[in-house]
Amino acid sequence: MSVDLRLGPQADQLRVRLRAMLAELLPGDWTTSFATDPAVQAVVAGITERLAAEGLLTLSWPKEYGGAEADVWQQTVLREEMWAHFEPRGPQYMGLNWVGPVIMEVGTPDQKARHLPGISAGRAVWCQGFSEPGAGSDLGSLRLAARPDGDEWVLNGQKIWTSYAGLAQWCFLAARTGSAAAKHEGITIFLVPMDSPGITVVPIDSMLGEQHLNEVFFDDVRVGADAVLGGVGGGWDVIRLVLKHERIGIPRYARDERLLADLAAHPGLAATGARHAFVRALVHARVARLLSYRAVAQREAGRLTDREASIARLASIQLDQEVGRLALDVSGPDALVPDPSAPGLLGHVEDVFRYARSATIASGTIEVQRMLVARSALQEDGHAS
Repeated sequence: MSVDLRLGPQADQLRVRLRAMLAELLPGDWTTSFATDPAVQAVVAGITERLAAEGLLTLSWPKEYGGAEADVWQQTVLREEMWAHFEPRGPQYMGLNWVGPVIMEVGTPDQKARHLPGISAGRAVWCQGFSEPGAGSDLGSLRLAARPDGDEWVLNGQKIWTSYAGLAQWCFLAARTGSAAAKHEGITIFLVPMDSPGITVVPIDSMLGEQHLNEVFFDDVRVGADAVLGGVGGGWDVIRLVLKHERIGIPRYARDERLLADLAAHPGLAATGARHAFVRALVHARVARLLSYRAVAQREAGRLTDREASIARLASIQLDQEVGRLALDVSGPDALVPDPSAPGLLGHVEDVFRYARSATIASGTIEVQRMLVARSALQEDGHAS
């Protein structure tokens, strides 16, 4: 039985349009939107503004929230092309992929009116305050406390690995409002301005080079009752909704397929005896794409489960590391020196390899993803309550 990965003529036309735009606006040595260098952020701002001006930034959003009401497959094409070019939308992808959609679904009318226009226009940068030093993949163990004080809440605690906290205007924050023993039932989501007194951001250095990761400290930070999203104590349901969006909103396979296409003509492929590994990676790339498309289709139909989202993510993150290793092996010592003149992504192999190291940790570790899939399978078979 043949499998057709094409998404139709509208999607094809959009892909051509996006590639032409990126060829026009991206510098030849572009590898990241994470750098705080003003020149890098100027490129990010220019591309985001152009996408917004042409109605492409929030393609599948409803018109009332600044979208174009395109189908989810056109939005998928947008995500694929951005990821294949090192996500030049920069921190905007977070607001577009899941912050905005979650606010649409569970936010109050005032929250929608306050936050969605800025996201759809590409003006608002968000960060995610979930992980803590003692609560990474197990968010039920988080300890950052939110204490009611009259008409306000007072926040105290620490977050870690917080992407884009140094650039963000807003934090999508998970805090404990109930007993620690209550675990998931005692969590509430707050929409917190990052310029609030008492917030301190400390960048985290790592082997990945300049990145978007930070520690964030909250010392008697005050927010109003209108900052609560999804109701007091309803945070776990909101987090699950976030993760469903997030786990299929980053199509790593798109960049991996682009790198594999460049490797196909590399002389090192035959010289290193890596042809079999190349074919395996190519097959895994097609599988990752298919699983992602299945998850997108299920979400469109309102049937996406944690299991299917995790399966799609597992295939994608493992592919990212597989292709990174293969590209490094095939390119040899040349991969250690960035070469913007090399065709496609071959001048940035070392960047791809290093960044892929984080793939099996970000957005929930690979072990947690496997546990979710296994638990779901056992429940279906009647072996677990």
